[in-house]
Amino acid sequence: MIGTVLAHQGGWDEILMVAGPIAIIVGLLAIVRRRLGTGPLDQDRSTETADSEID
Repeated sequence: MIGTVLAHQGGWDEILMVAGPIAIIVGLLAIVRRRLGTGPLDQDRSTETADSEID
């Protein structure tokens, strides 16, 4: 049965073989950025606190 599913069916299986690992890597990078606090929202907050400390 798995051979039938993975048989050449117009290219969708090749798309999954490429898009799957890319999606996993993007997801892992998002998790790492959240844990490190280097996301776009955190950078804006750090800039705001730096400005308030200078004044």
